[in-house]
Amino acid sequence: MEMSPDRQRAQEMAKLPEKEPLAAAEKEGAPEDAGAEALLGPLQSPSGMGIQGTLASTWAGRQDTTTLRTALGEDIAGTAHLEGAGPSGPLPAPPEPKGATSSPRSGCREQGTQQRSGADNGRDGPASLVWAATPGMLFQEDKQTRLHPLSLSWVLGYNSSLAVHSLMDGEDRVLLYVSSHTVVIHDVLGNRQYHLQGHTNVISCLCVSEDRRWVATADRGPDALIIVWDSFSGIPVRTIFESHLEDGVSAIAISQDAKYLATISAGTVQRVCVWKWTSPSEKPMCSTELRPEFGHQDYLVFNPQNPYEFVSNSKTQVIFYLWGNASLQYGTPLLSNQTFNSMVGHFSQSVFHFNNSQALTGTSAGKLVVWDAVGPCTPSEERRIKPHCMKATKLVPMQKDSLTVLMVFESYIVTGDVKGQVKFYDGDLQLLACYSHSKVGPIRSISFSKPPPDPPGASPTSSTSCSTSSQPFIARNFILSTSDATVLHVATDRASFEKVMEEAKKAVSAIACHPRQALVAVGSHCGLLKVWDYQQTEYLVSRIFTGASIQCLSYDPEGYFLAAGFTDGSVYLLDAISLQSSCKEFKFSHGPVTHVSFSHDSEYLATADEKYSVTVYKRVLQNGSRCWEHLAGLHSHYKPIRSILFGIQLDSNKPRLLSLGEDRQLVEYDLNSSSKDRLVVLHRDRVEQAAVPLCLAWYPQLSTESFILTANNCYKMKLYNTTTKMCRKTLLGPTYGSPLEKIQILPTTNATDPQKHYLAYITKDKVGLQILPVDGNPHKSSAFICHPDGVSDLASSYDGRYVFTAGGKDRTVMKWEVNLNALDAAASLGGEDLIPFYSLLDGGREGEFFRELEDYFYYAQLCSHGIDTLETRQVSTHIPLEEIPSVMRAMGFYPSEEKIEEMINEVKFSKYVDTGEQVTKINLGDFIKLYINHRPAFGLSMKEIQRAFQVIGYDNENGDKVIDRGDLLLLLQCRGEHMTEDELARCLTTLLGKHPGGGGSEPDTYDPSGAAALTEEEIPEEITAEIFAADILGLPIADPEKENMKKKDESSVCKDTEA
Repeated sequence: MEMSPDRQRAQEMAKLPEKEPLAAAEKEGAPEDAGAEALLGPLQSPSGMGIQGTLASTWAGRQDTTTLRTALGEDIAGTAHLEGAGPSGPLPAPPEPKGATSSPRSGCREQGTQQRSGADNGRDGPASLVWAATPGMLFQEDKQTRLHPLSLSWVLGYNSSLAVHSLMDGEDRVLLYVSSHTVVIHDVLGNRQYHLQGHTNVISCLCVSEDRRWVATADRGPDALIIVWDSFSGIPVRTIFESHLEDGVSAIAISQDAKYLATISAGTVQRVCVWKWTSPSEKPMCSTELRPEFGHQDYLVFNPQNPYEFVSNSKTQVIFYLWGNASLQYGTPLLSNQTFNSMVGHFSQSVFHFNNSQALTGTSAGKLVVWDAVGPCTPSEERRIKPHCMKATKLVPMQKDSLTVLMVFESYIVTGDVKGQVKFYDGDLQLLACYSHSKVGPIRSISFSKPPPDPPGASPTSSTSCSTSSQPFIARNFILSTSDATVLHVATDRASFEKVMEEAKKAVSAIACHPRQALVAVGSHCGLLKVWDYQQTEYLVSRIFTGASIQCLSYDPEGYFLAAGFTDGSVYLLDAISLQSSCKEFKFSHGPVTHVSFSHDSEYLATADEKYSVTVYKRVLQNGSRCWEHLAGLHSHYKPIRSILFGIQLDSNKPRLLSLGEDRQLVEYDLNSSSKDRLVVLHRDRVEQAAVPLCLAWYPQLSTESFILTANNCYKMKLYNTTTKMCRKTLLGPTYGSPLEKIQILPTTNATDPQKHYLAYITKDKVGLQILPVDGNPHKSSAFICHPDGVSDLASSYDGRYVFTAGGKDRTVMKWEVNLNALDAAASLGGEDLIPFYSLLDGGREGEFFRELEDYFYYAQLCSHGIDTLETRQVSTHIPLEEIPSVMRAMGFYPSEEKIEEMINEVKFSKYVDTGEQVTKINLGDFIKLYINHRPAFGLSMKEIQRAFQVIGYDNENGDKVIDRGDLLLLLQCRGEHMTEDELARCLTTLLGKHPGGGGSEPDTYDPSGAAALTEEEIPEEITAEIFAADILGLPIADPEKENMKKKDESSVCKDTEA
């Protein structure tokens, strides 16, 4: 078997002694540039962010400066005239075009070994992995041990607005594409994937070096990153932080020699930067800002024959750049319909002609704009002033259809258009060949396979496509990607199109796992419904619902039916295997169907829609066969329905149905008493006072009592008795940036310990696992970023081994492998008993806050016995339940009366089911848990008070949101938990510091006389949120708020003076 030159050279270099890398580099003859530096090493992800893998750190491994340089073919000795900012003096002549320049050429310097173990001879660290990496080695390694509770196993779908690249040569189908925030290297024939993970935002752009080794990706959003990956080893070799602080990166390109990156920011005022990514500097070599009138520049490409030139374009403006000497020049040639008296259209992509003097731009009118340097320029001046000399010299009509792709491949100019045609032209724009297929959509990208090594004496084959030239046309096979999410492989020798992937064109919002087989159904807004075998990772069957958008899916417990809810309000019942309709579709919902669920016996089907209604369908016997019919519907909520849930009656095997809405109502329906067009409500319970419930699940039977589990938007999880709907426990849930959106109990697979249960959940952008029972311990939970732009659905496999997430508008579904042992280990390392809870207190176990809590707790003990008693005290570690509110308020947590009742009942009835007795006291450890679980997850913020004033206040003459003093006093007495006039007067006099103090230890006596006068004297007629917080409540507010108050006071003083 013949070995590729890259692989052969790598094996030969591996035998070189480590002390002679310079000789190896000099022998190869390297380019003149120098100063590259490898930046390798693992990055510890921030707690809760869930960035898996080994994101390269820019602060680790800086001693090893040769690995990237040798891989790029740079001279290690080098020269200094280009260091940091391009050439000094006149710009150098353009280098000669090169082929592949990134084959490993030498070992690493001895000084680099201090980052590695001496025993491994410097060959086992990340640097040596890059040094010795060869094409295809990603899939040669054995599957690594999963070290995280959730590990990305497979990705379905990709971002069809970005290019798809071919990484391998010949007939090999190894593709590189972007799925949400992950780069996927997909071996299509081998049915394998490798995932490059490191971005926390959706990847917005990518580029690949000429030899397909170096991949640069960038994203938009907070903490945007630029990462350069080694596609041979999968290692991130360089990470640039804070590259564009505005809004991240909108376009990126890599030079032909793979040494430089050019980026354009995504902000309103775009910034163009040039980076020497092999340098350790966090700053660009040069940069400039573009004016907004140039339009949003979203395409960028280097001159393949000169790394100091590049071009970008928006829909309306092409910009040419020349950089060097720490400066970046650009020119913006004008072109309009009047220039050539012809319609130009919008610009799509631009390239440099391979003759090194011209550039081309494709347009939506099917034309090519030819740009060239014009004007009296001497050869020495031409390059220095070239950006300003570029003018549109020709407007060449190529075809009627819009050009979407324009690229230079070897000595050909290649175009792709909206009709799916790929055309090859020579340097004079004469058509050489055309490849087309009737079922190919608008082309998004074209990527040619790498040239395989030619056997000695072999001659290349000629294409049989529609060549219009007398000379033989030679082209390699290529990969097409279309804007409608289809990837095709085109064999040029036989002009054949083979579909490689066909994914969802629109948002993927629905997934469901089969209850008994390794199948997952995926539905999208383009009407595409697919079923995949997730064990074999192969597609089985699909169906397209023309003109319809799938919103939700659910299998019945037996696995015979698949129910699909659509955005037009229709519901389809499909055969789970063939996806054919089992009966005529139903359309009884008046809005998009958001939830669909079967009862445990498959006799009932319930749906919820955006019009706040619940609809129930029943399976009946008609003409000797079983079929489905509409039973009844009910407008049961007045805000969006978050969950519908079937369960089983405690005293029978009959189903029960519940729905939970953002109106805080938990509604249970009486299915037995319901009849045709009459859905009966059995109970309606309010489950929250102020928070908004978001999801619902049946809690596993971990004790004698049965519970319903809910999660709300305040990061709290609550357990309700399934019969009385009484809140039995409030617990701190996972706090990973956003509240829980959906929860599912993982099917149990642990035969040795059936009491061990786990919960899978999704937040706005993360997927996670939680160990049950829930108790507020933060170490029992783990979460990972899955879809930065939002998760739309969650499903778990029937055996609990996999969790699936759908990304909505990112059009991807991710399969996560579950490792419960890793989650258990993390929980064990977090400590037992109270240790995890101490860490949630400010300062921990040894902090001042804990000591203060102890003091208040023991003071409450004294108060319960009487402060001034002379009798012998009974020493105890408990306080009566009646003292709980006082200690909570003393610690800065001010619960409502309803929450106080919930806290006391939680402790009082904690053992009632098991012992029949009520608990009347609480110890310090249980009080700490109660305090942590019930207090606000992130404390009280000024924004909450301001939000309340936005709702109930009005705008005064200064434009501030204020509340009238009388209105505020009236609201406190009439709305929410009503305060009596006496209670209100007592509170205000205490808050304003006018409560008469006796100086003793007993509570003060209160005299209500003068309270009204005090209120009018101390409280202004118009109250702002800042005045309410600082002057009335006495809460400290942040400095910016104080500055605002100061400015407002000064403003009002000025107005009074003028008056």
